[in-house]
Amino acid sequence: MNINKPVEYDAGRYDVVVIGAGHAGCEAALAAARLGCRTALLALNLGRVAFMPCNPSIGGPAKGHLVREIDALGGAMGQAADKTSLQARMLNTGKGPAVQALRVQSDKAAYSREMRRLLFAEPNLRLYQGMAERLLAHGGAVAGVVTHTGARFTAPNVILTSGTYLRGRVIIGETLYAGGPDGEQTALTLADDLRAWGFRLGRFKTGTPPRLARRSVDLSGWIPQRGDAARRGFSFLPQPSIFWGDDPARQELCWLGYTNERTHELIRANLHRAPLYTGVVRGVGPRYCPSIEDKVVRFAARPAHQVFLEPEGLGSEELYAAGISTSLPEEIQTRLVRTIAGLEKAELVKPGYAIEYDYILPRQLTPGMAVKECAGLFSAGQINGTSGYEEAAAQGLLAGINAARRARGEAPFIPGRADGYIGVLADDIVSKELLEPYRLLTARAEYRLLLRQDNADARLTPLGREIGLVTDERWRVFQAKMERREAVLTRWEGQRFSPRDENLRAVLTAAGTAMPTGGAGAAELIRRPEITAKEITALMPDLPDMPADELDEAVTLIKYAGYIAQQELNVAKARKKERRLLPPDLDYGSITGLAHEARQRLREVCPRDLGQAARVSGVTPADITALLVHLERRRRDGSTDG
Repeated sequence: MNINKPVEYDAGRYDVVVIGAGHAGCEAALAAARLGCRTALLALNLGRVAFMPCNPSIGGPAKGHLVREIDALGGAMGQAADKTSLQARMLNTGKGPAVQALRVQSDKAAYSREMRRLLFAEPNLRLYQGMAERLLAHGGAVAGVVTHTGARFTAPNVILTSGTYLRGRVIIGETLYAGGPDGEQTALTLADDLRAWGFRLGRFKTGTPPRLARRSVDLSGWIPQRGDAARRGFSFLPQPSIFWGDDPARQELCWLGYTNERTHELIRANLHRAPLYTGVVRGVGPRYCPSIEDKVVRFAARPAHQVFLEPEGLGSEELYAAGISTSLPEEIQTRLVRTIAGLEKAELVKPGYAIEYDYILPRQLTPGMAVKECAGLFSAGQINGTSGYEEAAAQGLLAGINAARRARGEAPFIPGRADGYIGVLADDIVSKELLEPYRLLTARAEYRLLLRQDNADARLTPLGREIGLVTDERWRVFQAKMERREAVLTRWEGQRFSPRDENLRAVLTAAGTAMPTGGAGAAELIRRPEITAKEITALMPDLPDMPADELDEAVTLIKYAGYIAQQELNVAKARKKERRLLPPDLDYGSITGLAHEARQRLREVCPRDLGQAARVSGVTPADITALLVHLERRRRDGSTDG
């Protein structure tokens, strides 16, 4: 914080200014710049662009879907993750295609370098190291940003992506200090400025586990976790890893181990020093990513909890100890780690910690990440009460697109819940009450069979092309893929096999499924649970050459055709509600039959349509019925607002 107020100076005029260079800020700045806007990106530390202060991985269930969608729209995260991949694994392969998701272990330093390279290579983008201290306003709209050194960036569109840095407080046992993630400084003045603007802020908490010195651990008794034998990647434009190229055998290992009763007893004996239980931690943490002390208390009957040791980089000596996130005192953390088999001599490179931070209550935003009460101001990432790199990047992409569209005088881009997990994420955070940091889950999507990660390009690349982010090269690759898919689907629908076909008999017998008595069509066979892409390729060796993931996607379309058709009918019904727009100035207080809580919630959210109104926390079906009656009455009376 400045003791003496610096002399302000004109640092330039821009179409868009982005505050923060984390995962949200990078996607926001790249999107705005690529859409032709003169853009400035302000970073606390240009050496920590797109840094991963927690787990050095990208993806997983729902999160991997998001990364695929970001890539399909023309974003950067998927390509950067692929290029800096140490290991790639498809999760949930034993389950249905809706929940299967890619997870990539990245080299965190290389990922940051790659994203910084992309930023510096963008001609419409200027990077600047500095701390934003306050926003400028003019006539009820944002007008720019002033930094701690007095640099005044003028812009009619500003995107806040300050992550967990607003009034950050680090907690390690009895040690408390102001700070950001991984030893970074915190933003104090900006939080005060946002309050002065009238923002309603909340307080959340997140945490991280200790990092261990690789040389100090014995992994001989741990279970190796290997990458997939087939090459995996997020991007629909293939990006070979700079570490293992196209040879999956060269991927790095991760390792699985377990805590034990000694670990749990040590934690129970020191709960009186655990900030989570002594009242020191006041922010609410993520339920789906609990600390090890929380696990031991909440799941007292479990004899062990999983611990994954993951490399932070190819040349790094640090191992990330996933599964034992903690804010216990450093001395207790060392003892805790050493109760685990193979870690008896482990050295802590960095202790785990909890961090509390301010966030903006996201009901103050539109689904396009625009602040309702201040024209030109947008917000994206963990500052909106979400958790995770992927959720942040998706919001950043959405905010960058919409800031650019506003600069160009265009209508905002608002993806729906049936368009992608990006739409689910945006709708959830602006409609529902966040009681903890929001984490995207496949269970949050009502149309998840339609929102598979394999078809993200089919769903979103045409939209990205319309927006202007999809390049000619990406569009050409996409069209070629769609042509291959259509050709193979047509071939399968027209192909029939004779009951006397010996190859058919051999393939079906090996797959453990019955031989059809009167012959069968290829599509009919694919609908059998036992038949996969492997069997259909054996039956039709002359199929056009296409990548394995494309072939799997085509099989899914045939195998789940009935379920997909049913979900598409459900989407069509839901869109009827979405088409019933609600006037932004609708007086909910005057609507007869609305419960008091519904009136309050609807005034806060100001839903754009009937569908969103039905998803607002605290609004019941009876409230929606009352709202429909009111709208119909106004329509009959000749009003144009309903």
